[in-house]
Amino acid sequence: MALAPEEPELVQLLTPEGELVEHPDYRVDFSDEELRGLYRDLALVRRIDAEATALQRQGELGIWASLLGQEAAQIGSGRAMGPNDHVFPTYREHGVAWCRGVDPLNLLGLFRGVDMGGWDPEEHHFHLYTIVIGAQTLHAVGYAMGLQRDGMVGDGGPELTGAAVAYFGDGATSQGDVNEAFIWASVFQAPVVFFCQNNQWAISEPLERQTRIPLYQRASGFGFPGVRVDGNDVLATYAVTQAALARAREGSGPTFIEAYTYRMGAHTTSDDPTRYRIAAEVEAWKLKDPIERLRSFLIRTGKADQDWFEALEEESNQLAKHIRAGCLDMPDPSPMTMFDHVYVDPHKPLANQREQFAAYLASFESTSEEHS
Repeated sequence: MALAPEEPELVQLLTPEGELVEHPDYRVDFSDEELRGLYRDLALVRRIDAEATALQRQGELGIWASLLGQEAAQIGSGRAMGPNDHVFPTYREHGVAWCRGVDPLNLLGLFRGVDMGGWDPEEHHFHLYTIVIGAQTLHAVGYAMGLQRDGMVGDGGPELTGAAVAYFGDGATSQGDVNEAFIWASVFQAPVVFFCQNNQWAISEPLERQTRIPLYQRASGFGFPGVRVDGNDVLATYAVTQAALARAREGSGPTFIEAYTYRMGAHTTSDDPTRYRIAAEVEAWKLKDPIERLRSFLIRTGKADQDWFEALEEESNQLAKHIRAGCLDMPDPSPMTMFDHVYVDPHKPLANQREQFAAYLASFESTSEEHS
């Protein structure tokens, strides 16, 4: 087994060529079946992403935020979580949603505009998508502090304890909310993992205009550890996240993980990345593709054969059919449903708005009757 590359600030267990390397602090011990399971996750999540992008281009979704290239960061961290860990995502964590058991059609329903996210956050321990950049980091810290007060932090292991995980991108680190979340988490030793997917671009803003130092080093200024992991290495991402979650659950406080990865697609389907980045950069990162990396390892070590890959391809095709048919079959909601599930308890201003909107809709019915 080769030694890890001379790049101590980047945790890597699987090279872009699909070779295992050693790291002094992080390691994994997966069975062959578990390794194939990780590859299955990566492949199916990429297929979900491709189908959703195609549906948007066909006018079936209003917009879509692709995760192309970031699958390993999301699957590795998502599979490292325990049953009581709670996720606070942005709008791109489709792979983490998959790991937490959220039906992909629920994601599409949000982007199709037929609901506001059709999954139960408590059932899946996966919060609703957050569009406001960085706001979810504060939500995560508040939830983590609640876990402390509910006695969910200690040495009972993942089955008895829990932590919060806040996902965000490199651009969000410039937001005030994110830095305030760092302060609160540090001061209160909150059991939270800040998981930054550094995909190199905050829409059209490159990383060098976001920071003068590696992002993970910012954590030390707030009083908690930071680590940079190869975000295209699903094994390393799993190991680093697992360690950070264990630290949070035992009461040692927050950790900042910088998953160093790349957004191979557009920021969203409304974006044209060719206007601000060169093709050579994209091609260079394609050589680090997280799925091809694990595939090479499985083939080289004989942990998966051609029959297995073909069976997975057929499963992928069936999933794609399910997504396309399910998306097209989604019923258009009544306009009045926009007032549902906004507040848990009765809310007078919302009730007034509901009443006014109902009268507005009724006015069209009366006008139609007059003309008929």
